[in-house]
Amino acid sequence: MNAWTAAAAGIILMAAWMAFLYAIGRKMRNAGIVDFGWSLGIPILAVLFAILLPGWGPRRWLAAVPVSLWGLRLGLYLLLTRVLGHPEEGRYVQLRQEWGEKAEIKLFFFFQFQGLLDLFFALPFLLMSANPAAAFHPLEWAGAAMWLLGWIGEVAADLQLHRFKAHPANRGKTCRAGLWRYSRHPNYFFEVLLWGGLALMATPSPFGPLSWLVPALLLFFLFRVTGIPATEAQALRTRGADYADYIRTTSPFIPWFPRRPAQG
Repeated sequence: MNAWTAAAAGIILMAAWMAFLYAIGRKMRNAGIVDFGWSLGIPILAVLFAILLPGWGPRRWLAAVPVSLWGLRLGLYLLLTRVLGHPEEGRYVQLRQEWGEKAEIKLFFFFQFQGLLDLFFALPFLLMSANPAAAFHPLEWAGAAMWLLGWIGEVAADLQLHRFKAHPANRGKTCRAGLWRYSRHPNYFFEVLLWGGLALMATPSPFGPLSWLVPALLLFFLFRVTGIPATEAQALRTRGADYADYIRTTSPFIPWFPRRPAQG
């Protein structure tokens, strides 16, 4: 099978996967399940490409295994902390209010769009799984190390935030524990680092430099669309002055030492 046929199979699979999740989310009245589905969709595609494409076996599974660990960990974290037993997240409540009577049909297409994003984010795995070169390139090892650093950082940031939120005394407060003292979004920073590592792993493959479009798009979404702007707008609505002070003193993205608050 060639890469185009594998991509077509991926499109069909993601359309069905997201339609299934939309039906569940509609019954639960919680569109946040799309985040869980997006996280699992990428490793599903990586494994599909590893099975279907004729590249060198060790590279196909080097592509599929790390992202499967990432997707399963992130997907379960989102499912347990934001979906099962939790009300719908504020950003999806806001979307329902803005979309009004057309909310359900727009949410369906929103789910489908997430499936297309899964396919785009699976580009590094498609290219790596089609690469027949029977040896690892040094950039693949460097990318794997970069991916590992990003994955460890993301796991640590999520655990620190979860522990902070689990303490009743912290309700309504802003997390400044661990990595959150040095960045307002350390989970996003390490997510970009992780995807940069995957793009670096794919770079030696034919057409591999195209993989850098993935972390570039991720940065665009984080800074301009659904990531940092929506998250911080919701935080300012719910935590007010406490989060405004956090914005004044803490790096927005790259971890760095906090600034001292201005003296009144």
